[in-house]
Amino acid sequence: MSPDYCVELLKSLMMQVLIISSPLLLTGMAVGLVVSLFQAVTSIQEQTLTFVPKALAVVGMLFMILPWMVRTMMDYTIGIFDKLPQMVR
Repeated sequence: MSPDYCVELLKSLMMQVLIISSPLLLTGMAVGLVVSLFQAVTSIQEQTLTFVPKALAVVGMLFMILPWMVRTMMDYTIGIFDKLPQMVR
């Protein structure tokens, strides 16, 4: 396996990680922004108010996009197994 092929393989792996994790991260960021804005407007500085809505939103989003995530990871894994003979050369 050539170094260029290794770099392309790692690049595609990092892109898959970014694609799969971005909906969850963006959901947490958006909910955190809304909660922070709410806290600034109402002057409520409760620490659990920031954590609980973010956790619930991320878990809810995870359940909604879980089939897509699994399908994406399976497609990537199948692609890696298909490329396995090229890697051995």
